[in-house]
Amino acid sequence: MQQNKMDELVDKLIQRMQQENYISYSQNMDPTQMSQAMGQAGNVQGEVRFEVTDKSLDFLGYKTLRDLLGSLGKSNFGRHDTRHWATGVEAHGASQRYEFGDTLNLDTVTTLKSAIAREGIGLPLNLEYDDLHVHQCEYQSSCATVVMLDCSHSMILYGEDRFTPAKKVAMALSHLIRTQYPGDSLSLVLFHDSAEELPVSQLARVKVGPYYTNTREGLRVAQRILARQRKDMKQIVMITDGKPSALTLPDGRIYKNAYGLDPLVVSETLEEVARCKRSNIMINTFMLASDYGLVQFVHKVSEMCRGKAYFTTPDTLGEYLLMDYMNRKSKTIH
Repeated sequence: MQQNKMDELVDKLIQRMQQENYISYSQNMDPTQMSQAMGQAGNVQGEVRFEVTDKSLDFLGYKTLRDLLGSLGKSNFGRHDTRHWATGVEAHGASQRYEFGDTLNLDTVTTLKSAIAREGIGLPLNLEYDDLHVHQCEYQSSCATVVMLDCSHSMILYGEDRFTPAKKVAMALSHLIRTQYPGDSLSLVLFHDSAEELPVSQLARVKVGPYYTNTREGLRVAQRILARQRKDMKQIVMITDGKPSALTLPDGRIYKNAYGLDPLVVSETLEEVARCKRSNIMINTFMLASDYGLVQFVHKVSEMCRGKAYFTTPDTLGEYLLMDYMNRKSKTIH
Protein backbone atom coordinates (compact mmCIF):
# COMPACT_ATOMS: atom_id res chain seq x y z
CA MET A 1 0.00 0.00 0.00
CA GLN A 2 2.80 2.37 0.93
CA GLN A 3 4.61 1.62 -2.36
CA ASN A 4 1.45 2.36 -4.36
CA LYS A 5 1.13 5.77 -2.70
CA MET A 6 4.76 6.52 -3.45
CA ASP A 7 4.34 5.53 -7.11
CA GLU A 8 1.26 7.71 -7.38
CA LEU A 9 3.11 10.66 -5.87
CA VAL A 10 6.02 10.22 -8.29
CA ASP A 11 3.59 10.05 -11.24
CA LYS A 12 1.92 13.28 -10.18
CA LEU A 13 5.26 14.98 -9.68
CA ILE A 14 6.46 13.96 -13.14
CA GLN A 15 3.19 15.11 -14.73
CA ARG A 16 3.40 18.47 -12.96
CA MET A 17 7.03 19.03 -14.00
CA GLN A 18 6.11 18.22 -17.59
CA GLN A 19 3.09 20.55 -17.52
CA GLU A 20 5.26 23.35 -16.15
CA ASN A 21 7.84 22.65 -18.89
CA TYR A 22 10.65 21.72 -16.49
CA ILE A 23 11.25 18.32 -18.12
CA SER A 24 10.47 16.68 -21.43
CA TYR A 25 10.34 13.10 -22.67
CA SER A 26 12.39 11.69 -25.50
CA GLN A 27 9.64 9.13 -26.23
CA ASN A 28 5.93 9.62 -26.84
CA MET A 29 4.87 8.08 -23.55
CA ASP A 30 3.04 9.87 -20.79
CA PRO A 31 4.04 9.31 -17.16
CA THR A 32 1.07 7.01 -16.38
CA GLN A 33 1.86 4.71 -19.29
CA MET A 34 5.51 4.65 -18.35
CA SER A 35 4.70 3.80 -14.73
CA GLN A 36 2.33 1.03 -15.79
CA ALA A 37 4.92 -0.42 -18.15
CA MET A 38 7.52 -0.42 -15.42
CA GLY A 39 5.10 -2.07 -12.98
CA GLN A 40 4.21 -4.82 -15.41
CA ALA A 41 7.52 -5.58 -17.01
CA GLY A 42 10.00 -4.42 -14.40
CA ASN A 43 11.54 -2.01 -16.87
CA VAL A 44 10.59 -0.23 -20.05
CA GLN A 45 11.53 -1.77 -23.37
CA GLY A 46 13.72 0.69 -25.20
CA GLU A 47 15.12 3.82 -23.65
CA VAL A 48 13.03 6.48 -21.95
CA ARG A 49 14.99 9.63 -21.18
CA PHE A 50 14.06 12.74 -19.25
CA GLU A 51 15.54 15.93 -20.68
CA VAL A 52 16.00 19.06 -18.61
CA THR A 53 14.39 21.97 -20.46
CA ASP A 54 15.69 25.53 -20.88
CA LYS A 55 13.21 26.67 -18.24
CA SER A 56 14.79 24.32 -15.71
CA LEU A 57 18.27 25.54 -16.62
CA ASP A 58 17.13 29.12 -16.16
CA PHE A 59 15.79 28.27 -12.69
CA LEU A 60 19.01 26.47 -11.77
CA GLY A 61 21.00 29.49 -12.94
CA TYR A 62 18.88 31.79 -10.77
CA LYS A 63 19.25 29.53 -7.74
CA THR A 64 23.02 29.32 -8.21
CA LEU A 65 23.30 33.07 -8.60
CA ARG A 66 21.24 33.63 -5.44
CA ASP A 67 23.40 31.22 -3.45
CA LEU A 68 26.66 32.73 -4.69
CA LEU A 69 25.57 36.31 -4.07
CA GLY A 70 24.22 35.35 -0.67
CA SER A 71 27.73 34.38 0.38
CA LEU A 72 28.91 37.81 -0.75
CA GLY A 73 26.28 39.74 1.17
CA LYS A 74 24.92 41.30 -2.03
CA SER A 75 21.28 41.68 -3.03
CA ASN A 76 21.18 44.34 -5.76
CA PHE A 77 23.11 45.10 -8.92
CA GLY A 78 23.92 48.37 -10.61
CA ARG A 79 24.55 48.84 -14.31
CA HIS A 80 27.69 49.78 -16.24
CA ASP A 81 28.58 53.25 -15.01
CA THR A 82 31.08 55.45 -16.84
CA ARG A 83 32.22 59.05 -16.50
CA HIS A 84 30.27 60.10 -19.61
CA TRP A 85 26.89 61.81 -19.59
CA ALA A 86 23.76 61.07 -21.61
CA THR A 87 20.07 61.90 -21.43
CA GLY A 88 17.59 59.50 -19.92
CA VAL A 89 14.73 58.96 -17.53
CA GLU A 90 16.86 58.70 -14.39
CA ALA A 91 18.30 62.13 -13.57
CA HIS A 92 21.64 62.24 -11.77
CA GLY A 93 23.15 65.60 -12.75
CA ALA A 94 22.53 69.05 -14.17
CA SER A 95 20.33 69.68 -17.16
CA GLN A 96 21.47 70.51 -20.68
CA ARG A 97 19.94 72.12 -23.74
CA TYR A 98 17.84 69.71 -25.73
CA GLU A 99 19.48 68.41 -28.90
CA PHE A 100 17.83 66.34 -31.58
CA GLY A 101 17.96 62.67 -30.62
CA ASP A 102 18.03 63.25 -26.85
CA THR A 103 15.55 61.45 -24.62
CA LEU A 104 12.82 64.03 -23.99
CA ASN A 105 12.95 63.92 -20.20
CA LEU A 106 12.12 67.60 -19.88
CA ASP A 107 13.61 69.70 -17.08
CA THR A 108 10.52 71.85 -16.58
CA VAL A 109 12.04 74.31 -14.10
CA THR A 110 15.10 75.14 -16.19
CA THR A 111 13.00 75.33 -19.38
CA LEU A 112 10.59 77.85 -17.82
CA LYS A 113 13.47 79.88 -16.33
CA SER A 114 15.03 80.17 -19.78
CA ALA A 115 11.79 81.39 -21.31
CA ILE A 116 11.16 83.91 -18.50
CA ALA A 117 14.73 85.23 -18.72
CA ARG A 118 14.19 85.86 -22.42
CA GLU A 119 10.64 87.30 -22.38
CA GLY A 120 10.07 88.33 -18.77
CA ILE A 121 7.13 87.35 -16.59
CA GLY A 122 3.87 87.48 -18.48
CA LEU A 123 1.13 85.47 -20.08
CA PRO A 124 1.08 83.81 -22.47
CA LEU A 125 4.64 82.55 -22.08
CA ASN A 126 6.10 81.55 -25.42
CA LEU A 127 8.56 78.66 -25.45
CA GLU A 128 11.19 78.48 -28.16
CA TYR A 129 13.39 75.58 -29.18
CA ASP A 130 16.43 77.01 -27.39
CA ASP A 131 14.47 77.15 -24.11
CA LEU A 132 14.11 73.37 -23.92
CA HIS A 133 16.33 71.67 -21.36
CA VAL A 134 16.49 67.97 -20.50
CA HIS A 135 17.84 66.07 -17.52
CA GLN A 136 21.23 64.42 -17.77
CA CYS A 137 21.95 60.92 -16.51
CA GLU A 138 25.11 58.85 -16.42
CA TYR A 139 25.92 57.15 -19.69
CA GLN A 140 25.75 53.40 -19.12
CA SER A 141 27.89 51.23 -21.33
CA SER A 142 27.37 47.69 -22.57
CA CYS A 143 29.71 44.71 -22.43
CA ALA A 144 30.20 41.55 -24.48
CA THR A 145 31.61 38.65 -22.46
CA VAL A 146 32.88 35.27 -23.61
CA VAL A 147 33.38 32.64 -20.92
CA MET A 148 36.17 30.25 -21.95
CA LEU A 149 35.69 27.06 -19.99
CA ASP A 150 38.45 24.47 -19.82
CA CYS A 151 36.87 21.01 -20.18
CA SER A 152 40.09 19.02 -20.53
CA HIS A 153 40.29 15.78 -18.59
CA SER A 154 42.32 17.31 -15.75
CA MET A 155 39.19 19.16 -14.60
CA ILE A 156 37.98 15.95 -12.93
CA LEU A 157 41.29 14.28 -12.09
CA TYR A 158 43.09 14.02 -8.76
CA GLY A 159 39.89 13.26 -6.83
CA GLU A 160 38.43 16.75 -7.26
CA ASP A 161 35.59 17.88 -9.51
CA ARG A 162 36.50 21.35 -10.73
CA PHE A 163 34.19 21.26 -13.73
CA THR A 164 30.79 21.28 -12.00
CA PRO A 165 31.41 24.47 -9.95
CA ALA A 166 32.69 26.21 -13.09
CA LYS A 167 29.50 25.24 -14.96
CA LYS A 168 27.35 26.59 -12.13
CA VAL A 169 29.14 29.94 -12.30
CA ALA A 170 28.58 30.20 -16.06
CA MET A 171 24.87 29.49 -15.56
CA ALA A 172 24.70 32.15 -12.84
CA LEU A 173 26.46 34.69 -15.04
CA SER A 174 23.98 33.98 -17.81
CA HIS A 175 21.06 34.72 -15.51
CA LEU A 176 22.77 37.82 -14.11
CA ILE A 177 23.37 39.32 -17.54
CA ARG A 178 19.95 38.45 -18.93
CA THR A 179 18.02 39.91 -15.97
CA GLN A 180 20.19 42.77 -14.71
CA TYR A 181 22.22 43.81 -17.77
CA PRO A 182 19.84 43.37 -20.72
CA GLY A 183 22.16 45.29 -23.04
CA ASP A 184 25.00 42.83 -22.47
CA SER A 185 25.79 39.57 -24.19
CA LEU A 186 27.29 36.33 -22.85
CA SER A 187 28.74 33.55 -24.99
CA LEU A 188 30.35 30.27 -24.03
CA VAL A 189 33.43 28.59 -25.52
CA LEU A 190 34.63 25.15 -24.47
CA PHE A 191 38.30 24.39 -25.07
CA HIS A 192 40.06 21.03 -24.89
CA ASP A 193 41.97 19.38 -27.77
CA SER A 194 40.20 21.96 -29.91
CA ALA A 195 37.50 24.55 -29.11
CA GLU A 196 33.91 25.31 -30.04
CA GLU A 197 31.12 27.71 -29.18
CA LEU A 198 28.20 26.26 -27.26
CA PRO A 199 24.83 27.82 -26.36
CA VAL A 200 24.75 28.63 -22.67
CA SER A 201 21.41 26.79 -22.46
CA GLN A 202 23.28 23.54 -23.20
CA LEU A 203 25.90 24.03 -20.51
CA ALA A 204 24.35 21.73 -17.90
CA ARG A 205 24.62 18.81 -20.35
CA VAL A 206 28.33 19.27 -21.08
CA LYS A 207 30.82 16.63 -19.98
CA VAL A 208 34.59 16.75 -19.59
CA GLY A 209 36.86 15.72 -22.47
CA PRO A 210 38.98 15.30 -24.57
CA TYR A 211 42.30 15.37 -22.75
CA TYR A 212 44.49 18.34 -23.72
CA THR A 213 44.26 22.14 -23.30
CA ASN A 214 44.18 24.12 -26.55
CA THR A 215 44.03 27.63 -25.09
CA ARG A 216 45.01 29.28 -28.37
CA GLU A 217 42.08 27.78 -30.27
CA GLY A 218 39.73 28.88 -27.50
CA LEU A 219 41.00 32.46 -27.81
CA ARG A 220 40.56 32.36 -31.58
CA VAL A 221 36.94 31.24 -31.30
CA ALA A 222 36.27 33.86 -28.59
CA GLN A 223 37.69 36.62 -30.79
CA ARG A 224 35.45 35.64 -33.70
CA ILE A 225 32.43 35.83 -31.41
CA LEU A 226 33.42 39.22 -30.00
CA ALA A 227 34.10 40.61 -33.48
CA ARG A 228 30.38 40.22 -34.20
CA GLN A 229 29.39 42.19 -31.09
CA ARG A 230 28.91 45.97 -31.20
CA LYS A 231 29.51 46.72 -27.52
CA ASP A 232 31.48 49.38 -25.65
CA MET A 233 33.51 46.79 -23.72
CA LYS A 234 34.67 43.31 -24.64
CA GLN A 235 36.20 40.74 -22.34
CA ILE A 236 37.14 37.08 -22.11
CA VAL A 237 36.72 35.24 -18.80
CA MET A 238 38.92 32.14 -18.86
CA ILE A 239 38.46 29.38 -16.27
CA THR A 240 41.23 26.79 -16.39
CA ASP A 241 43.29 24.43 -14.27
CA GLY A 242 46.10 23.64 -16.68
CA LYS A 243 48.75 25.26 -18.83
CA PRO A 244 48.41 25.19 -22.65
CA SER A 245 49.31 21.76 -23.98
CA ALA A 246 47.85 21.65 -27.50
CA LEU A 247 47.91 23.66 -30.70
CA THR A 248 45.92 23.51 -33.92
CA LEU A 249 48.37 23.48 -36.85
CA PRO A 250 47.65 25.19 -40.20
CA ASP A 251 46.79 21.83 -41.80
CA GLY A 252 44.20 21.11 -39.09
CA ARG A 253 46.24 18.56 -37.15
CA ILE A 254 46.45 18.91 -33.36
CA TYR A 255 49.97 19.22 -31.95
CA LYS A 256 50.02 17.95 -28.34
CA ASN A 257 52.60 18.11 -25.58
CA ALA A 258 51.42 17.64 -22.00
CA TYR A 259 54.93 17.80 -20.50
CA GLY A 260 55.91 21.29 -19.46
CA LEU A 261 55.43 24.53 -21.36
CA ASP A 262 56.17 23.66 -24.98
CA PRO A 263 57.88 26.70 -26.60
CA LEU A 264 55.83 26.39 -29.80
CA VAL A 265 52.51 26.10 -27.94
CA VAL A 266 53.31 28.99 -25.60
CA SER A 267 54.57 31.35 -28.32
CA GLU A 268 51.53 30.77 -30.56
CA THR A 269 49.14 31.16 -27.63
CA LEU A 270 50.76 34.43 -26.52
CA GLU A 271 50.55 35.70 -30.08
CA GLU A 272 46.81 35.14 -29.88
CA VAL A 273 46.79 37.05 -26.59
CA ALA A 274 48.55 39.92 -28.36
CA ARG A 275 45.78 39.94 -30.99
CA CYS A 276 43.23 40.25 -28.20
CA LYS A 277 45.12 43.24 -26.83
CA ARG A 278 45.17 44.93 -30.25
CA SER A 279 41.40 44.42 -30.44
CA ASN A 280 40.93 45.98 -26.96
CA ILE A 281 39.73 42.69 -25.51
CA MET A 282 40.54 42.19 -21.85
CA ILE A 283 41.33 38.69 -20.58
CA ASN A 284 40.59 37.78 -16.97
CA THR A 285 41.82 34.38 -15.81
CA PHE A 286 40.63 32.26 -12.92
CA MET A 287 43.09 29.52 -12.04
CA LEU A 288 41.80 26.39 -10.35
CA ALA A 289 45.29 25.04 -9.70
CA SER A 290 48.64 26.43 -8.56
CA ASP A 291 50.90 24.63 -11.03
CA TYR A 292 54.08 26.67 -11.54
CA GLY A 293 53.87 26.56 -15.32
CA LEU A 294 50.24 27.69 -15.30
CA VAL A 295 50.99 30.55 -12.91
CA GLN A 296 53.85 31.83 -15.07
CA PHE A 297 51.74 31.64 -18.22
CA VAL A 298 48.74 33.42 -16.67
CA HIS A 299 50.92 36.20 -15.26
CA LYS A 300 52.22 36.84 -18.76
CA VAL A 301 48.68 36.92 -20.20
CA SER A 302 47.52 39.37 -17.52
CA GLU A 303 50.51 41.62 -18.12
CA MET A 304 49.89 41.73 -21.87
CA CYS A 305 46.12 42.34 -21.73
CA ARG A 306 45.81 44.46 -18.59
CA GLY A 307 43.56 41.74 -17.19
CA LYS A 308 43.36 40.15 -13.78
CA ALA A 309 44.48 36.77 -12.54
CA TYR A 310 42.96 35.02 -9.56
CA PHE A 311 44.11 32.02 -7.62
CA THR A 312 40.97 30.29 -6.49
CA THR A 313 39.41 26.94 -5.68
CA PRO A 314 36.17 25.29 -6.86
CA ASP A 315 34.52 26.36 -3.61
CA THR A 316 35.35 30.07 -4.02
CA LEU A 317 35.34 30.32 -7.82
CA GLY A 318 31.82 31.73 -7.96
CA GLU A 319 32.58 34.45 -5.44
CA TYR A 320 35.69 35.66 -7.24
CA LEU A 321 34.14 35.52 -10.68
CA LEU A 322 30.94 37.35 -9.82
CA MET A 323 32.72 39.90 -7.67
CA ASP A 324 35.08 40.72 -10.51
CA TYR A 325 32.28 40.99 -13.07
CA MET A 326 30.19 43.35 -10.98
CA ASN A 327 33.14 45.42 -9.78
CA ARG A 328 34.16 45.95 -13.38
CA LYS A 329 30.77 47.51 -14.03
CA SER A 330 31.19 50.09 -11.29
CA LYS A 331 34.55 51.31 -12.58
CA THR A 332 35.30 53.79 -15.29
CA ILE A 333 36.53 51.99 -18.41
CA HIS A 334 37.90 53.66 -21.51
